[in-house]
Amino acid sequence: MFTFLGLVVLVIFILSLGNPFFVLYEGKQALITQFGKPIRKINNAGLHFKLPFIQKVHYFEKRILEWDGFPTQIPTKDKKYIWVDTTARWRIIDPLKFFQSVYNERGAQARLDDTIDAAVRDAITSHNLIEIVRSSNRLLEELSSESLEEEKVLEEIKVGREKIRKEILKRAKELTPQYGIQLIDVRIKRINYVEEVRKKVYERMISERKRAAEKYRSQGRGIHAEIEGRTEKELKVILSQAYKKVQKIKGKADAEATKIYADAYKKDPEFYSFLKTLQTYQESVNKDTIFILTTEGDYFKYLKEILPQKQ
Repeated sequence: MFTFLGLVVLVIFILSLGNPFFVLYEGKQALITQFGKPIRKINNAGLHFKLPFIQKVHYFEKRILEWDGFPTQIPTKDKKYIWVDTTARWRIIDPLKFFQSVYNERGAQARLDDTIDAAVRDAITSHNLIEIVRSSNRLLEELSSESLEEEKVLEEIKVGREKIRKEILKRAKELTPQYGIQLIDVRIKRINYVEEVRKKVYERMISERKRAAEKYRSQGRGIHAEIEGRTEKELKVILSQAYKKVQKIKGKADAEATKIYADAYKKDPEFYSFLKTLQTYQESVNKDTIFILTTEGDYFKYLKEILPQKQ
């Protein structure tokens, strides 16, 4: 009995030394190998068992991983050299294939370097520079087609950067499943121009933007002229109506004044004549006025009547 218990204790002790249990956490997946040969895949998180000493656990990520390539100098179809910097997202979908083909993440990164860089190079060399830096003909549509045909400032985009990116992803994605890898996305992170290309690109960009700005300014001048014309027309209408109204009011006032004068004259013509004469004296005579008139003139009619009284 003692021998049996001792044997059990010995077996348990040996197993404990071999660490037969392991924990697989969320976001991880595992592959168990026996003497270097894969025998079992584990995807479920939790506590798992393996044979001690003869079996080994290899852990792999289930989450999305990042690939960041090195900037590469690539010629475009129109023989212009550019630096292209790309990045990608990928995940391990088959631990067995992954282990057998690339072994670990470092090997996967190296294999992705070759796969994605080749796809990027093929895509860049198959298209002109303008296709790689633009995604649409928005600016082309904003400018007038006649001026573009005359000076050939802009080129029409038939593919565009976004479609080229999808083309790179499609090419690279076809090769990654054999490594147990799913390529999720590829992005062109940055494009830099070599010195001789940069100046030409900047000149093109400046020319394009100047054309767009001139078009907007031309539209603005047209709208400005239209608003000014409409304002001037409305102002003339307002002034004409106001002048008509003023003349109507003045005519009515003159008629009423004439009527008042006529009524006043009818009531006392002599007194009205006297007031008008005094008004004439006030408006025509001051300290600097010199008259040379005969005493028989009507201008001194009332003065002649009051002068003898003063004597």
